[in-house]
Amino acid sequence: MEFKEGIYNIYKPKGVTTYKVVEYVKKQIGKKCKVGHGGSLDPFAEGVVVVAVGRKFTKQLTNILKNSNKEYIVEILLDKISDTYDITGNVSEVNVLHIPTMEEVKKVLSNFIGEIEQTPPVYSAVKFKGERICDLVRFGKISYEKAQELLKPKKVKIYDIELIEYNFPKLVLKIFCSSGTYIRSLAKDIGEKLNCGGIVANLVRIKVDNYTIENAMKINI
Repeated sequence: MEFKEGIYNIYKPKGVTTYKVVEYVKKQIGKKCKVGHGGSLDPFAEGVVVVAVGRKFTKQLTNILKNSNKEYIVEILLDKISDTYDITGNVSEVNVLHIPTMEEVKKVLSNFIGEIEQTPPVYSAVKFKGERICDLVRFGKISYEKAQELLKPKKVKIYDIELIEYNFPKLVLKIFCSSGTYIRSLAKDIGEKLNCGGIVANLVRIKVDNYTIENAMKINI
């Protein structure tokens, strides 16, 4: 496909970074042109990534980055924990003494709707003194525990949580939230409130404002 200046709704497949999607678009253009994205997705996740081509349109990404609302389908495993809060990290089994009932799960989920505080995962793009905290940990510059101390809670909004499936340890949710929400942190926090583990096994971003997964452009990358 030929990319011209504008904003594109692109389906990021599993196993590639958002940076790779941006690089793919740059390669297709075949000439020097500013290209940016309106919010990254973890490599293991898939779904909507908004990409802008041309300086006029990349300027519009700031609003998408900071003020857009997003929807996700997330599969959470309540019998595991990991340092990344997902299946790509160092995963450990959790001895769950009480398997939560459906009613207990619904009650806990309702407590997360509204404005909440959450702490970003250590393995995220949050920066400290110009460097990503996750890189500082990966390269042994600081410990995982020190990284946790550096990360500060921030306020985000959860507009709605729809329970799609619950069959312990599997919990599938549809989440409608503000920009800046870390679904991995939400999974961990939900698990803790249930006295369980909580890691993300699958994550699909189905919507960014009016950009939906149904209308997303498939690319061969």
